[in-house]
Amino acid sequence: MSRETNVSFTPRETVSELDRYIVGQRKAKRAVAIALRNRWRRQQVPPELRDEIAPKNIILIGPTGCGKTEIARRLAKLARAPFVKVEASKFTEVGYVGRDVESMIRDLVEVAIQLVQREAIEGVRVKAGEHAEDRLVRLLADKLEPAPPPPPMPTTPQPGQMFGPFVIGGMPRQPPRPTHPSERLAQIRDRLRAGELDEELLELDVADSSNPFLTVFGAQGMEEMNLKDMMAQIPGMQGRTKRRKVKVPEARKILEDEEAKKLIDADAVQRAAVERAENAGIVFLDEIDKIAGRQHSGGGPDVSREGVQRDLLPIVEGSTVSTKYGPVKTDHILFVAAGAFHVAAVSDLIPELQGRFPIRVELEPLGREDLVRILKEPDNALTRQYAALLATEGVTLEWTDDALEAIAKYAHEANERAENIGARRLHTVLEALLEDLSFTASELGRASVTIDAEKVRQTLEPILAREDLAKYIL
Repeated sequence: MSRETNVSFTPRETVSELDRYIVGQRKAKRAVAIALRNRWRRQQVPPELRDEIAPKNIILIGPTGCGKTEIARRLAKLARAPFVKVEASKFTEVGYVGRDVESMIRDLVEVAIQLVQREAIEGVRVKAGEHAEDRLVRLLADKLEPAPPPPPMPTTPQPGQMFGPFVIGGMPRQPPRPTHPSERLAQIRDRLRAGELDEELLELDVADSSNPFLTVFGAQGMEEMNLKDMMAQIPGMQGRTKRRKVKVPEARKILEDEEAKKLIDADAVQRAAVERAENAGIVFLDEIDKIAGRQHSGGGPDVSREGVQRDLLPIVEGSTVSTKYGPVKTDHILFVAAGAFHVAAVSDLIPELQGRFPIRVELEPLGREDLVRILKEPDNALTRQYAALLATEGVTLEWTDDALEAIAKYAHEANERAENIGARRLHTVLEALLEDLSFTASELGRASVTIDAEKVRQTLEPILAREDLAKYIL
């Protein structure tokens, strides 16, 4: 739990890492890299001044598909920071039906809990594996060669708990577990490690993972309440389990997870998660232009626009939000807002909210050369993804440089003819190009397929030639 909340990448190193996945957009990368480094710098400042340094929130302005969301998401992963992406248009003003803005902070804390819990579990994974193996050996011993039963015990029931007019939990006392000779357990352990028992089926009592939600209306607006958390507060209802039959490898994983959770301190996880959410959390507010009111618009306040902006003000400026893990301060959470701002402008946001986002970066629309680079350079390029998918069928997919040029050309043309959706157009173009191959790949066996410019032209030219067809396919 002592792990640093901020990774000390220099701005240049951060930009270099982002370059592996995102093409271009140098200004936006520099802005978020500086914001990330400033978080590390703040931690080095003397405590009396540290709390006075607020993060410089960012607005990313650019058309869809130019990399706004990906920049923020990669930054959070790079920094090992809690990250939540929310649509600003989904919120409504307090007092109206819909989600209130504080729910984004509650979501951020949940993400932080999962992040810190995963790190804590990794720290005890070896010891948890040893404990899980001990339990697995005993379970296998009970199945393969049941031990002689112990002498019977009187079945005096345990006292139950009173819950209103009901008595819960009055169960008979369980007899002691049968024991096996240590030599027998050692033999089973050797067979288990050799993989000889992997096909054996075991019955396990696993935690009930059903997670029903109830929508409730409260003072904070409409929220989803976890019924599992509510039921856990009732005496006798904690730790509900269900019986499952699983093979040994899956049983090992289940038991390792159970043992790891026993070894970690849940309270320490919660404290560390709240601290990380407060000091390293990143909230990505997408589609913020959709709540920007148009200037000189008639009528009263719009609950989905100006009211939401006013509700956002205290969250972005710094306030305390109540969560089930305790109060969470938002003073040092970094907010990255993004929007296309085709109809509205940043100046259409209320002045108070504009002042909370001092850094504004305009992203550039993607041109034909950018689309070619997107197909070639990133580690997760679509061409590599499709090649990996088809390789599972034994098909080797290769691309020529002129094919990638042609794909970028057709994607760029489709963006100019219809709505410009940026790099997302490459998904539709590649799906149309590879539809036949994806359908027949399982029948080809071991085969090698090369996509060249002629193949691209033969497949995509007829679609682009018909305006009505291109509109729906590309």
